[in-house]
Amino acid sequence: MGINKELSQREFIQRETGETHSPYEKELEFYSAVAAGNIERVRKLYTPLAVEGYGKLSDDPVRNVKYHLTITIALIARFCIEKGLPTETSYTISDIFINRLDVATDIHQLEDIHREVFIEYAKRMQKVNSGNAYSKHVLMCLDIIYDNIYNGVRVQEIADRLGLTPQYLSKLFKQEVGMTISEYIMSRRIQAAENMLKFSEYTPLDIGNYLNFSSHSHFIACFRKHTGLTPKQYRENYFRISWQHRE
Repeated sequence: MGINKELSQREFIQRETGETHSPYEKELEFYSAVAAGNIERVRKLYTPLAVEGYGKLSDDPVRNVKYHLTITIALIARFCIEKGLPTETSYTISDIFINRLDVATDIHQLEDIHREVFIEYAKRMQKVNSGNAYSKHVLMCLDIIYDNIYNGVRVQEIADRLGLTPQYLSKLFKQEVGMTISEYIMSRRIQAAENMLKFSEYTPLDIGNYLNFSSHSHFIACFRKHTGLTPKQYRENYFRISWQHRE
């Protein structure tokens, strides 16, 4: 069926049944409260998870909610970026919650995720709006790291691009982020490896090479240091837990 014909049919059915999408202004008011870091307002405006009036994306009730929540999380992540939340932080929070959606098996779990995601973003935005957010140079540093996580990037390269000395940038980053640039880069590489082990079929060897670890043994050692497991154990453990949830 062509998109125009299907669009006409759906609009006709929605008019006849009274089914419409949720008012845009209501969503904007809620998202604005989150982006302002106004936790009290967020809790007041928050309504329990419901997808009535938002359109039907799947015949399966749980999958339908997952699709809607994925869209909601993606929107709030970008909304908060526009209001000053670091791009890397916002997208990583979004990834975490969408990963949780992926393994959720019932509406109750989705309700918990729905509620938690707004409070988490509101708390982050409260910090941004209180003046305790990262400085411009640290934000730019985080973005450079994010853009080069698979290619690898050195502190000297980042400092050169920002027009700063490596010593000054390193000191500033440690003060604001609470870890060195090298430690942060490694934590992001390990997080990328975790996601690839969960959601791809690449072997641990391929993942280590893709993330530019010097050797497979180095990748295993770094991964174990951060997670307490080898890459192989991590993948096996993830799938074991996922199957238990499905059962």
